[in-house]
Amino acid sequence: MKEKISIVTQNKKARHDYFIEQSYEAGLHLKGTEVKSIRDGKVSVNDAYVQIKQGEIFIINMHISPYTFGNLFNHEETRTRKLLMHKKEILKIEAKIKEDGYTVIPLKVYFVEGLAKVEIAIAKGKKLFDKRESLKEEDAKQHMKKTLKEAFRRES
Repeated sequence: MKEKISIVTQNKKARHDYFIEQSYEAGLHLKGTEVKSIRDGKVSVNDAYVQIKQGEIFIINMHISPYTFGNLFNHEETRTRKLLMHKKEILKIEAKIKEDGYTVIPLKVYFVEGLAKVEIAIAKGKKLFDKRESLKEEDAKQHMKKTLKEAFRRES
């Protein structure tokens, strides 16, 4: 049976700014009002990053807007949230980020069968010339797609 996945938000800038080495799925330790706000789509991971402290992994600066129908127990918008992962995975990630230039960033937030998950990735920052190269490749792909589409129309 296939899992039902509904993507809430993605970090579109991540693939432009970083080389993605490996990605992992992690659960989120959330409060009730946070889950409701995420279901409404009021979450952003654009400025967020992941840190490992004392063998536990946390996502920092992930913005979840306050739930509109929440009461005085509403959550803080950018609090540090714990990620739920296996110890072996955390140790692998920690070993990799101790290498030069690696970091851990969130790529997307989604729901799998009602559970909030975040996809995190081990990434290495791109230099300016790498970003330009990526843009050139993307532009070339779009140009090829456009020319193939036009050629196909002429034949039809």
